[in-house]
Amino acid sequence: MTKYDIVILTDQKYAYPTTIDDYTKNVITEDALVANALGRLGLNVIRLAWSDADFDWSSTKAVLFRTTWDYFDQFPKFSKWLNEVSKVTTLINSEALIRWNIDKHYLKDLKHNGVHIAETLFIEQGSRKSLKELHADMNWKDTVLKPCVSGAARHTYKLNPDNIAEHELIFAELIKDEAMMLQPFQHNIMSRGEVSMMVFNGQFTHAVLKTAKAGDFRVQDDFGGTVHDYNPTKAEIQFAIDTVNACKELPLYARVDIFNDNHGHIALAELELVEPELWFRQHPKAAQVLAEGINQKLNSLSFRT
Repeated sequence: MTKYDIVILTDQKYAYPTTIDDYTKNVITEDALVANALGRLGLNVIRLAWSDADFDWSSTKAVLFRTTWDYFDQFPKFSKWLNEVSKVTTLINSEALIRWNIDKHYLKDLKHNGVHIAETLFIEQGSRKSLKELHADMNWKDTVLKPCVSGAARHTYKLNPDNIAEHELIFAELIKDEAMMLQPFQHNIMSRGEVSMMVFNGQFTHAVLKTAKAGDFRVQDDFGGTVHDYNPTKAEIQFAIDTVNACKELPLYARVDIFNDNHGHIALAELELVEPELWFRQHPKAAQVLAEGINQKLNSLSFRT
């Protein structure tokens, strides 16, 4: 018999914080907004670390991935857990979406379905070409190199003719174990930033603008990036909705990161379907939209059973 309607998933350090800094406070605030919205719909909610070894995952109808930001640091364990938990409860988003979205090869699928992405060269694991050779093949000079499975800008490097040589060794080591991707450097991200568009159950709710600190290109707050309220254009909203509709199934939540590419066109930077920051604290009503979508999902599961 189920005891809970839904478990909100976080990671160990946010489930049982030893110190409450501003970053941790934001995580707790965001998860609380979602939990309260679900509670207002009469749902029985608990918040746990995904790695909690003592919890019986069959005792909940569903689990919601929220702030599981340590999963890529222990990916083999996470992958095994994901496989086991998906057999006994419903995952939001689904296991199929999560596994598809973890690897940035998903960009190829979205491009095939009509979503405009930045020019991208996927370099498969075991490739023997050097960075210099790859740049010559593509006739690219200023680029960004990053892993296909990553987060928080792990092993993300801005390359140019002057520094390629000093990155050859780390690239040679990385490509032995994982696929990488190379993209032309997008100058508008550095000068104008990147827009994150939140879409719940196919409905756009709000957006934020993320800007890098002076002289940097990484918009993550880990590297000094800042977040601002943003009013998107109709074209940007439609792009975000079209992107989630191009997925293999409609995600219950999505963050669509977009920018203007070097040719001035709206392009997809990333589609986040696993554990994106969603900035509910800047738009609390969006938590209710997500909660209502989850409630509909749970009702449909009950109806089928």
